[in-house]
Amino acid sequence: MKIKFKKYWRKTSLKKKEDGCFLLNHIENFKPKNFLEIGVFHGVTSRNVCELLHFLHKGNFSFTGIDLFGKSKDISVDEYIPKTKFSNPLKNFYFHFLKKKDPYSFESVSELLKKFKKNVNLIKGDSNEVLQKIDINIFDYVFLDGGHKYETVKKDLECLIKIIENEGVIICDDYNLTYAAG
Repeated sequence: MKIKFKKYWRKTSLKKKEDGCFLLNHIENFKPKNFLEIGVFHGVTSRNVCELLHFLHKGNFSFTGIDLFGKSKDISVDEYIPKTKFSNPLKNFYFHFLKKKDPYSFESVSELLKKFKKNVNLIKGDSNEVLQKIDINIFDYVFLDGGHKYETVKKDLECLIKIIENEGVIICDDYNLTYAAG
């Protein structure tokens, strides 16, 4: 199957289409049934993953996404990286005047994923806290693209180590190495 990463007229953290296709090809090779994405952003990667998992498993899959879904007064400004302003004025007009929704909001992402609502569980919150409260053992694949500070990524990985111990996969997207203690 030739996999194409679609942008769904939204922003994505995967800047190059090749990055999205790489991720989808990796998922296709591994064929996970219980997927966790940390850092959902506008839901573009989530939708692409759900489309692929739906195809691979004939609708029998589970997708969980964890995100702040907006600014949190408990998170520092440099931890909150999404920029919801589009350079394309038509996208700005569409989201802010026609839809009247922030594409980063829980409601907007839920709407993008509504085709898979029986398979999708979106959780609003800080991944460092949420991962402590959910059963990690159910996941066989994690796409980690949440908070980008060294400490945040380290805590997420510490919580997720059981995924690897259970022969699952963790793929980490970019994080800013300037946060690493030197």
